[in-house]
Amino acid sequence: MTPESPTPRHLHADSSHRSGYVALVGRPNVGKSTLLNQILGLKVAAVTPRPQTTRRQLLGIKTLPGAQILFFDTPGLHRARDLLNRRMVARARRVIEEADVVVWLIDATEGLSPADRGIAADLQSTHRPLIVAVNKIDRRSKAALLPLLAQVAELLPDAEIVPISARSGENVARLLPVVAAALPEGPPFYDAEEVTTEPERAIVAEIVREKVMLETRDEVPYAVAVTTDVVEEKEERNLTVIKATIHVEREAQKPIIIGNRGQRLKAIGQAARHEIEALLGRRVFLELFVRVQPEWTKQPARLEEFGL
Repeated sequence: MTPESPTPRHLHADSSHRSGYVALVGRPNVGKSTLLNQILGLKVAAVTPRPQTTRRQLLGIKTLPGAQILFFDTPGLHRARDLLNRRMVARARRVIEEADVVVWLIDATEGLSPADRGIAADLQSTHRPLIVAVNKIDRRSKAALLPLLAQVAELLPDAEIVPISARSGENVARLLPVVAAALPEGPPFYDAEEVTTEPERAIVAEIVREKVMLETRDEVPYAVAVTTDVVEEKEERNLTVIKATIHVEREAQKPIIIGNRGQRLKAIGQAARHEIEALLGRRVFLELFVRVQPEWTKQPARLEEFGL
């Protein structure tokens, strides 16, 4: 386990039971977070069309009859140049080294890129059980998919290959028993009803950051971090009051987030509030603030503060 990982607890001994850690890996924007959310039936990871949306290491718990799979969503593997991206890639590689099984996602709409072939070589050197999930099959015809599956089989002859659509859920139920069979024998780590170790505050921050990225598109997505500052329960009103701060790097980015007469910030808040209410199962009052943290992506102390 990595230093950031929670400390699990074994619940009972069962020699026929399987359990262990699975790293979801791949290039940026291949659908790792979408797959994790689909598997859990709960949105714990931000999903946008932008590469490098996933920054943190998220743990999702899937309990099956006879197996418990602990999925780690990881940042996309890419050639990192700045401090933030180097830390993201280092975290992903650390998870790969310490996982029991690796599930490598490939984008079926793009085929095997040179970057994919480099990742394949790295994964083979870890000597971990490797399963290839060829994702986004809902966007390719079966005839177009067959040559890609043949290329993957030639590249990794010992790997199990499962075509899936993380977005629609197609074949995800077929992927799970394949992953479970590759796990070592052992008892479950967590109670069966648990689906993540992520605290509500962290999931709330991810939801808000996702809405900021979707609203601002190409303007400020990578300069944004979100912290959940206050979560206060108003039991008598069946209401949760949440205050969160959107952090940006430069003064010029603050008005972009806020928008004309605050309209963009309002839209971000409304979109986030609807998802947070679905997550918590109660009414939410969400108040958002925007704060400038100069050059935070270049400061190790700030990155630590934001859990990166």
